[in-house]
Amino acid sequence: MKDLSWFAEREARIPAGEVRTRFAPSPTGYMHVGNLRTALYTYLIARRAGGKFLLRIEDTDQGRLVEGAVDVIYKTMAECGLEHDEGPDVGGPVGPYVQTERRGLYKEYAELLMQRGHAYRCFCEKTESQEDAGDFTRRDDPCRELSQAESDRRAAAGEPYVIRQRIPRGGTTTFHDEIFGDITVENASLDDQVLLKRDGLPTYNFANVVDDHLMGITHVVRGSEYLSSAPKYNLLYEGFGWPIPRYVHCSPVMRDAHNKMSKRHGDPSYEDLIAQGFLTDAVINYVTLLGWSPGGEREIYSLDELKQIFDISGISKSPAIFDIEKLRYFNAAYIRAMSPEAFARIAEPWIRQSVKNPAIDAAAVAALLQQRTEVLTEIPEKVDFFDALPDYDTELFVHKKSKSDRESSKAMLEAVIPALEALDTWTDEAILGVMTSLAESLEVKNAKLMWPVRIAAAGKAVTPGGAVEICRILGKDECLRRLRLGLAKLG
Repeated sequence: MKDLSWFAEREARIPAGEVRTRFAPSPTGYMHVGNLRTALYTYLIARRAGGKFLLRIEDTDQGRLVEGAVDVIYKTMAECGLEHDEGPDVGGPVGPYVQTERRGLYKEYAELLMQRGHAYRCFCEKTESQEDAGDFTRRDDPCRELSQAESDRRAAAGEPYVIRQRIPRGGTTTFHDEIFGDITVENASLDDQVLLKRDGLPTYNFANVVDDHLMGITHVVRGSEYLSSAPKYNLLYEGFGWPIPRYVHCSPVMRDAHNKMSKRHGDPSYEDLIAQGFLTDAVINYVTLLGWSPGGEREIYSLDELKQIFDISGISKSPAIFDIEKLRYFNAAYIRAMSPEAFARIAEPWIRQSVKNPAIDAAAVAALLQQRTEVLTEIPEKVDFFDALPDYDTELFVHKKSKSDRESSKAMLEAVIPALEALDTWTDEAILGVMTSLAESLEVKNAKLMWPVRIAAAGKAVTPGGAVEICRILGKDECLRRLRLGLAKLG
């Protein structure tokens, strides 16, 4: 073990006097909604307090690592505006910020804990699956009673071992959580968990305590499934003589009243939601409200507003149910609140999936969609008729509300085609003027004229925008071509 001055040097590096939080994901694939919520709460606590937000990559579970997963973490955080002050890519005073790059630290701290009497070497043969199942308790472990001299002798002889936490035999441990209050457990119910594995890598439960202390973390945000581990964390902090951070355990995000969200069951990750046509800002807003409330009736908040108002006291003990329909509501609200220019930019790639004709103005199409779209994935199917007139049935010309049938539709198209042919300017105002004047002269309501025009121009009963806008976007030549085809269909 290093001499005490080595430990003192590391203590001296720890920043003090500020709120410091960390998001510490494992690079095991996608960013699920629960992970994103943890990142958001961690970020918002730091920003509200004017503190620091750290990113730490916890990659000690080498068997579960997924290639490219770290890039997913960086990409998601960047898209969501969760900029970190310290991390693997930006550095900082307490790096490295990747656990496998800190590997040399953990053995030293495990040995320090042994010296203090709060850990011991265990030479027993035991598989990880047995360990995970909790089949091995300290009452069964003869190594707990080994003398230090005997333990040192066997280690020096090259016998493989793990280092376990020495949980007190009796008494209780009480810890405080910001959400759930004080919780007391019997020490007899806690197992002597492994801190350092045979390969020298730490377990999650040990590494996160060491790293949180050395990085000066003041608030630890994690899922409520870790409440059962919190007493062991407390005993580790006490064993080292370190201050205990504020625990914020968040109840899970559920698919329904009985099941947690799970990728295995097809529940969406952040990336899935974006691919399904949801806006990042809407996702952030909705996910923040999964288990937290600012109070009052208001629901729509920007990230900048959340940074000003987020308070731990608003976090609920109750599980939150992820409702995709509620997210659609948020998404629609965000779409409608965008500037026309901003919406046109995000809509264009979706429009171009089905509207390949460069003569069709994507921004003009977007203007029809903005108030009629809930998720972006709806767009291609809504506007495909601009690219190519679908093969439609003349039954579409029959419309009770417009008092339109095949015979009246034929008459309306016969009248409107020459009127539109005579137009010199192809604007909404000019097209509308021709149609309303014509309807008046024919002594019919506008709808009776415009319904067959829209059907002939679009070949669909439901379209974004009406006859005037569709005709204008198609352009005069294409519009008249389609109206003539419609007339021909009606015989």
